[in-house]
Amino acid sequence: MNHLRVNDYDMAYIEVGGGPPLVCVHGSLCDFRVWSPVLGPLSHRHRVIVPSLRRFFPERWNGVGSGFTIAQHAADLIAFIERVGAGPVHLLGHSRGGHLAFRVAQQRPDLLRKLILAEPGGDLDASLALADTPVPSRAPLRAHVAAAAEKIAAGDIDGGLAYFWDAIEGQGAWLRLTAAAKQGLRDNALTLLGQIDEARRPYSRADAESIRVPTLFIGGQDTAGSLALILRALAAHVQGARVAMIPHATHMMFEDDPVRFSSAVLDFLDAP
Repeated sequence: MNHLRVNDYDMAYIEVGGGPPLVCVHGSLCDFRVWSPVLGPLSHRHRVIVPSLRRFFPERWNGVGSGFTIAQHAADLIAFIERVGAGPVHLLGHSRGGHLAFRVAQQRPDLLRKLILAEPGGDLDASLALADTPVPSRAPLRAHVAAAAEKIAAGDIDGGLAYFWDAIEGQGAWLRLTAAAKQGLRDNALTLLGQIDEARRPYSRADAESIRVPTLFIGGQDTAGSLALILRALAAHVQGARVAMIPHATHMMFEDDPVRFSSAVLDFLDAP
């Protein structure tokens, strides 16, 4: 594990392989370890650089204090890319990390070669509403964040994590996780408290149309709810965007099928 000082914070990261740089950004409740299933195939032809964001493992944050906002994490990611010594990079973000990657592409397109958004998290404003799409049957994900965080703040760590994870992956998803996967989420449980006031603004059509970096959206074919809608809406308005869907996979698509996920990423990165 390496560390790089960015914005007065020691950001932990790992890197493997050689070739064009590919920076991978984790989502909520995760850290650099979540990319383990795809580090092998992705690093065959790329220098894969995988940071843990501020307040996430290996830091042991108590959920108190500042520094947990979308703006801070985007600024940290920009500074990290500038300082890691790779030049312009390919940037891959998953879930909340996809939201951060999207904002980096808006703010600093000069730092990026290509952008890959694996079911980016967030909300849509009215300008990106899809008239042909029904309202999701499940409550908006932001409501689940608040409810799960309330349980965690009260000391019910596993109860809060189960509530949140089931909201993303479907009822019973927490129970199906391996012991190692559950521990990884527990290691980052208190970061969910930070997400309540992280000042995440919704995507707008103007936001989507502002992206000029070649972009790939990757989704799990069986993902339900708002994450699937966000992918569709953004992909429809990012100029020249490509879409790849992983069969029989949900939001954690790179764990469900690391081979197909890696192939989709590498095919896009290798394309002219």
